[in-house]
Amino acid sequence: MSAEQPRPAGPVRLYGPQFRNDPAGLYRQIRQQYGPVAPVLLEGDIPAWFVCGYREVDQVANDPQLFTRENQRWNAWDRIPDDWPLFAYVVDNPSVMFTEGAAHRERAGAISDALAAVDQSELSVECERIADELIDEFAGSGEADLMAQYAEQIPLRATAAMFGMSAADATGLVRDIAVSVDSAGEDSMDSYERVQDAMQRLVEAKRRVPGPDVTSRLLEHPADLGDQEIVLDLLVVLSIAHQPTSNWIGNSVRLMLTDARFAATLSGGRATAGQALDEVLWEDTPTQNSIPRIATRDTQLGGQRIRARDLLVLGLAAANADPHVRRDADGAAGNRAQMSFSHGEHGCPYPAPELAEVIAKTSVEVLLDRLPDLTLAVPAGSLEWRPSVWVRGLTGLPVTFTPVPRRDRAR
Repeated sequence: MSAEQPRPAGPVRLYGPQFRNDPAGLYRQIRQQYGPVAPVLLEGDIPAWFVCGYREVDQVANDPQLFTRENQRWNAWDRIPDDWPLFAYVVDNPSVMFTEGAAHRERAGAISDALAAVDQSELSVECERIADELIDEFAGSGEADLMAQYAEQIPLRATAAMFGMSAADATGLVRDIAVSVDSAGEDSMDSYERVQDAMQRLVEAKRRVPGPDVTSRLLEHPADLGDQEIVLDLLVVLSIAHQPTSNWIGNSVRLMLTDARFAATLSGGRATAGQALDEVLWEDTPTQNSIPRIATRDTQLGGQRIRARDLLVLGLAAANADPHVRRDADGAAGNRAQMSFSHGEHGCPYPAPELAEVIAKTSVEVLLDRLPDLTLAVPAGSLEWRPSVWVRGLTGLPVTFTPVPRRDRAR
């Protein structure tokens, strides 16, 4: 069938029960029906293009001239209500996430340099300390929700430590981010503003008294970024560290508790943790789709005619499952070519993926070391997934285990 001929069915909704419960199945359906680029509808039936082919995602991510993040160009703004659920992901802001060209390279380079100075061994030790502290809070009860009580907290606390925040400030940060992510309306906005205020205070404090931390290194970087630029970019790093890494931990533990391949060796802990983490990046990646791009001119992509100012969603999880790169079910083992950390100029800056892996791997290993007989407390099919089009993560992960005593000394 010619790319210019009408398709046998209309656009596919990239939201709703089918997307929430079985996104991988929906991605296969989209690819079978349309190929590597497909017309879809976002929340509120807003039209967009879904790029689900591996090569096509790579092409879009690596051509910022043709596919820009300057979202003010989008041709559907007149259809977007102020309370649109995805508004925050498409509206321009002056953070590194939406800059382009030389300005983006300068700011992303500063972030990379600041993160590259993080000692990964020290980070692992800090994550062990945080993990033990969190486990101590519920270890004696024999039950826990590993999302709320564990996975959602470790990446934030670890990142706060990298930023040079005090433990007390980090506690408030964790609480406010939880509210801003899971609430709606005034409470969410108030919490987000408190997080931004916390970053502002941190930058002001580090300008007065610098330390061996990411914030101070950004302030001292030759790029000579302004305080407000650094505040916004710290918020970006914080958000990237939070949800993807939290859900990487949660999805990996879920896999180990529900997949028979891991059940027999679950108490082996460290050997199986790395396998689960790798598999999740391919099969159930936390970052399902990437923040959209806008076509700057008419073009052809994956057999579809893309109009100037059309919006394209990069399907990272769908690209990982592209049969052109996944010709056999075992081909992902040890393969780091997945798109889970996005790609191209706006991919996660080096070494953010390595730091995320340190946090996630340490978190899973400590959990299995401390609680080797973890068992899912509900049927696997009753676990609920967040409805987000961007993130694949559980709303909760209830488990039971043999109660263990608190640890009174450091690991």
